[in-house]
Amino acid sequence: MKEIINDTMRAGIVGIPPLAIIGMLEESGAQVFDLDEPIIRKDIDAASPHLPRVYCAILRTVVINAMTLELDRIYIDVGPGKCDSALHTATILADLLPGTTVIPTRNRDRVDFGTPLCRTRMPLVDKMSAITAAVRKTKPAVDAPPCLPSAGFWGVPPRDFSLLALFPDTTHVYGWARCMENKTPDNKALEEHYNPDVPTVFFAQSFCAKTALAQHLARRHPRGLYLDCDVTVGNSAKSKIQAFLELSGVGCAPR
Repeated sequence: MKEIINDTMRAGIVGIPPLAIIGMLEESGAQVFDLDEPIIRKDIDAASPHLPRVYCAILRTVVINAMTLELDRIYIDVGPGKCDSALHTATILADLLPGTTVIPTRNRDRVDFGTPLCRTRMPLVDKMSAITAAVRKTKPAVDAPPCLPSAGFWGVPPRDFSLLALFPDTTHVYGWARCMENKTPDNKALEEHYNPDVPTVFFAQSFCAKTALAQHLARRHPRGLYLDCDVTVGNSAKSKIQAFLELSGVGCAPR
C-alpha cells in the first residue's frame, strides 16, 4: 500500500470527508473516486456476501466499487454527517482489503460554502450531478442566480438519478443534498430545512436511517410526499412523483 500521497495514488471517498482531506487529495493530484456512485456496473447482490441486504443501496455500491477499483486508500466518513452503517462498512472493508488503507473520518466542518446550485434553474439531474461532483473539490460551486421554486426535492442524491428526471427545472434542493453543496454534512438545521410553500418530495434510500426524518418532515409539510427507493427507480415511484406534481399544479419535465 502507498503511504506517500501523490498523483499516482488512487483514493476513494465515501460520504463527505473533512475539507482538509479533500484539499490534501486535491493538492497531491491523486485520482479520487466517489465510491457512493455506481462506478462499477455489477449486480447489487455482489455485495451481499459482505453486507446484509438491509443495508442501503449506496453502501452496497461502496463495497462493490471498493472491491473492484484496487484503491490505495479509502476515506470513509463515519460521523453524524453520514451514518453508523458507514462505520461498520469501514470495519468490513478494512478486513476485506488488506492492501488498502481504510481511514474513517468524522466531518464536523462548520464553514458555510453556500447553496447556489440548490436554488438555481437547471434540470434536476444536472443539478444533482453538479452537487455530487463538487464533493471532490475544495472550492465552492460556481455562483448561479436563484430562481423562484415551483417544487422541492428533499433528501439524499438517489442511487438512480432517473428518479429526478420528472421534476421541473425550477425545483429547489433541500435536505442532505443541500448540506453536500454547503460542505457541512453534519448540519442538522440545514438538513431539516424545507420550504412549506412549494410541493416537496421527501426522499431517502430504502433501509437508510434518514427514511425516518424524510417521513416525519413529509407529514409536517402542507404539501409533502414521502418516497423511498432501493436500487433502481420503478414505474410505480415515477408515477407517484408525476401524479403528485400534477395534482399540485406543477408541470413535469418532459421525459
